[in-house]
Amino acid sequence: MTDAQWTLFRSILRGEASGLNVGLIADSPWIPGYCGISTIDFFARPEEWFAAYMKIKKDFPEVLFLPDWWVEYGMATEPSGFGVKINFYDSNLPTVHHLIDDMDNAGEIIDRIMLPDPRKDGLMPLVLNLQRSAVSKLQDTGERIRIVSSRGPLTIASHLFSVTELLMCVKTDPEPVHKLLKITTQLCKDWLDAQLENVGTAEGILVLDDVSGFFNHDDYMEFAHPYLKEIFSGFPECLHLFHNDTDNDTCFSHLDDMGVDLFNFTHKKSISRARELAGGKVTLLGNIPPMSLARNTPTEVYALAKDCISEYVSSNGGITGLILSVGGGAPMEAKGECIEAMVNAARGL
Repeated sequence: MTDAQWTLFRSILRGEASGLNVGLIADSPWIPGYCGISTIDFFARPEEWFAAYMKIKKDFPEVLFLPDWWVEYGMATEPSGFGVKINFYDSNLPTVHHLIDDMDNAGEIIDRIMLPDPRKDGLMPLVLNLQRSAVSKLQDTGERIRIVSSRGPLTIASHLFSVTELLMCVKTDPEPVHKLLKITTQLCKDWLDAQLENVGTAEGILVLDDVSGFFNHDDYMEFAHPYLKEIFSGFPECLHLFHNDTDNDTCFSHLDDMGVDLFNFTHKKSISRARELAGGKVTLLGNIPPMSLARNTPTEVYALAKDCISEYVSSNGGITGLILSVGGGAPMEAKGECIEAMVNAARGL
């Protein structure tokens, strides 16, 4: 983000911005296709990655891209530190193969798992190297890396197990699950800390953990909330962004206690209900169906955006506390004219 965009973003989170703005979580599902390059070129050719970000910034100057200048390899970055097998493809996201494929021996395998060093292990050192390269190139553009990111502790764990096996172990053998989550939580903190030190200009962290939305309330409070809160509490000087777009509102009423400043959630929950559950302190990032950017016309997206804005204003009394977006990230094949339709709706055109 530029200095002006970051100042604007901070003012929105403080409830001081006068207008409605559009934000978008944008990464490897959408950016390569939009920019006409392969997914693997986006990952493996730094010049293509940099040019792609310059293009979306030029094409959509009014959009607050979050986290912006995001160096990532789909879901593979953090699990790679544990030694999982990863498949890469020209036009799709990487496949991450589970490290734990036998529930009967899960406890024994977890006992052998070592905490990765993000400066040495897996793909994380490559991310740090590309970040350093980007920091150097950005010095003459007015842009800076303002936010660094990590997949959350449960999402990382779900790429070592499968999601189903992880959730079953929560019920049948919870002690090893807690042991694993302590490791993945520490990795999240170490990984964010390494990036903050590496970049030097970031003042925000984004944690993405959809798997935390797969629990009922009691299990969420035992297996998700304490670990997520520990991560955010470890960075009191930063703004805290959280993404969980599963169709479960268990975490909504706990966001303030978690320390979340900005929340991106599912389009399947109404914007008014999300505002009610989250309370007044947390800024909401939503809440148009993500696939509408790929499947609908610009006119239809504009109408969806206006409906979202109207519902929010009706329930909240104004646009304070909202950044207009989709309920999740930008999908593959999202069309530029549909993103522009969101911007026009926010402008009131």
